[in-house]
Amino acid sequence: MIREALAGKRVLITGVTGFLGQAVLERVLSELPETRVIALVRPRGRRSGRDRLVQLADKPVLARWRERVGSHEARRVLTEDVEVVQGDLDAPPRLPGDLDVVLHCAAAVAFDPPIDEGCANNIEGPVNLYRALRQSGARPHVVHVSTAYVAGDRKGVIDEAPLAHHIDWRAELTAARQARPDAERASREPRRLEAWQHQASKVHRKAGPQTTAGDVERRRVDWVEQRLVDAGRARAQSLGWPDVYTLTKALGERAAEQMAGGATDGPTRPADAHASGEQALALPLSIVRPSIVESALRHPYPGWIDGFKMAEPLIIAYGRGVLPEFPGIPEGVVDFIPVDLVACGLLAVAAQPPEAGAPAYYHISSGSRNPLTFNRMYELVRDYFRAHPMPQRDFGEASVPEWSFPGRGWVERRLGLAERAVATADRVVTRLPRSTRTRGWMSRIHQRRRQVEFLRRYADLYAAYAEAEVIYTDDRAHRLHQQLPAEERDAFGFDAADIDWREYLQDIHCPSVTAPMRHTSPRVEPRTPRPEPAEQPVMAVFDLEGTLLASNVIEGYLWLRLADLPARDWPGELAGVARSLPKYLATERRDRSAFLREVYRRYAGASLAGLQQLVAEEASDLLLSRVSPAGLRQVRAHRACGHHTVLLTGALDVLVEPLRPLFDEVVAARLGVRDGRCTGYLAEPPVVGEARAEWLTHRAARLAADLRGSYAYGDSHSDLPLLERVGNPVVVNPDPALYQTARARRWPIERWQHAGGGRVALPAPAAAGRAAPGATMRAGP
Repeated sequence: MIREALAGKRVLITGVTGFLGQAVLERVLSELPETRVIALVRPRGRRSGRDRLVQLADKPVLARWRERVGSHEARRVLTEDVEVVQGDLDAPPRLPGDLDVVLHCAAAVAFDPPIDEGCANNIEGPVNLYRALRQSGARPHVVHVSTAYVAGDRKGVIDEAPLAHHIDWRAELTAARQARPDAERASREPRRLEAWQHQASKVHRKAGPQTTAGDVERRRVDWVEQRLVDAGRARAQSLGWPDVYTLTKALGERAAEQMAGGATDGPTRPADAHASGEQALALPLSIVRPSIVESALRHPYPGWIDGFKMAEPLIIAYGRGVLPEFPGIPEGVVDFIPVDLVACGLLAVAAQPPEAGAPAYYHISSGSRNPLTFNRMYELVRDYFRAHPMPQRDFGEASVPEWSFPGRGWVERRLGLAERAVATADRVVTRLPRSTRTRGWMSRIHQRRRQVEFLRRYADLYAAYAEAEVIYTDDRAHRLHQQLPAEERDAFGFDAADIDWREYLQDIHCPSVTAPMRHTSPRVEPRTPRPEPAEQPVMAVFDLEGTLLASNVIEGYLWLRLADLPARDWPGELAGVARSLPKYLATERRDRSAFLREVYRRYAGASLAGLQQLVAEEASDLLLSRVSPAGLRQVRAHRACGHHTVLLTGALDVLVEPLRPLFDEVVAARLGVRDGRCTGYLAEPPVVGEARAEWLTHRAARLAADLRGSYAYGDSHSDLPLLERVGNPVVVNPDPALYQTARARRWPIERWQHAGGGRVALPAPAAAGRAAPGATMRAGP
């Protein structure tokens, strides 16, 4: 039946590099050598459509065919025998005029895309395909792949028939196109921009205004995308569909019926069939509606799957013990169908074209004659993981939870509590001082947040499917299967009654989708790249306080001041600094540059020569002894590779003078001096926050250095602009805000131990033989 009907036929396949398209191609190459394949393939990056097709020769889907014909022949067939039409359905190229069959497998399968993208892929794409077919002069049998869930939120039995609705797909497409300009306009309203500015400044004020502005723009873009996602969900649910995917697939069917039936007034151009070269003749049309497409039952081999589909994230999350409950009706039917049964069904449909203008409808599904209930699926998956538990990194094996199916309301309440708990914990911990314990808490909160976000996303997306009380009949498809001759049943059979659910889930599907997760190793954090010699100049920029040295500018001031005073005067000086600490801390949280200026006011009247002498005689050895050994090794490694090493700090140049020999360049704050005395003002603004990134860009240009190959080491969120500017950012002993960013971006996080364990080192009191006590520095304000 299929071999004879499709022998010598020219078959166009769209979506051939997708999951279903690959399965169809495998069946044609393996079993229909006389069928000529034409593939519509879009280029991607530097890879042409032909390149992308030929790459399939090395993929698992074609492994058995490749073994049978040989690797060389497999690549030759995909290079020479399969015809490639390069392009996509946004603007289809001219199609061959001698096509016999079109298998339209291309689609966007995300359940919650922005409304304009969903409509463009699932409505406008098919319309453009039918227009291109008209313009080519071909009159092929079009097999349009839809989904069983186009029926929408319904209960009971759904027949293989046209959808009963009167929604104008042209109007919906026009409105969807307008949704993005409307959202973009709304996103620029002052009240929204001010709110995002307030939120971003709380996070990034230390880093600087440009970093804040960048975050405001990211928030605006994210808001636009989320508004379009929400618009799609709201519009779909207002019309009786669970999500924009099923709505747009339903409207895509109606567009296919009208365009294949002879309509020429598509939404992308005026209706002018004669001017465009279209032939307004009806095309034979079959609409095939698979249910939930999962891994293969038999072909190309049991368990073949290309990427995660609908059920896999939930199965793996359950196996890892992080899915304690899920909204679902235990008696509801989970309508899985293996991908090879769908591919075979499509070819059987392609072999039996209906009359032009009288579309045929088929469900490729399992729920009618071989139902799998939600509770039965849960029991089979639970028993599989009990027998074959998932490994947990560093924690042995995961234990799976028992589900009681408490209903969507209970799950929603628990999710809400978890979301509020994570948000509260995050607010508290981000205000704590940096420490190993704080970073541990933040790591656990980060992991918990990801789990809660995962549960929220999939509960929102899949609850409607898990609670469905619907059966999709497959009578017409079953009759088509029964017409297959016995010699074709093994190669092309697609009877869902053949599925043994215990065998499929426990011996085929679950082992296949969990196999990549079972070969685990201890969790490997992103590693600091080892310095390597480079042809182009490379810079390595190090922050000082908190990175190389467990110190800060207040401690530096106190050390110098106390060393200049007799011990009896220490309590008064310490008390004065303590009174100013709340003001300093508040300023530092708001603006690092303003904080430095306030602290350095205390140096007003100090003798610059006295400071230099004090540092040389009293502080040099102590400062060098407190540099992190690991940090010092990293500096030396960069210098050994010929990198230009820079110490970039807000500390005073006089204080860091003992470290100058370790680096090629030192950039530090300088005090203004008049008549040998410090004025209490800086000679120029300190290089902090965004100023560090701009300094680095300017200096790299002077050195002709490669920033993508350069390194930066920092500990504070104020270092974020600097870290973002290089190709090798390294976070060292980070504060909570920078730790969150580093985890999110998978930057290396180093934990450098500092000599002295970070404890404040007190100097000896002023000694005789040096300048008289108080002569170097007078009391600060």
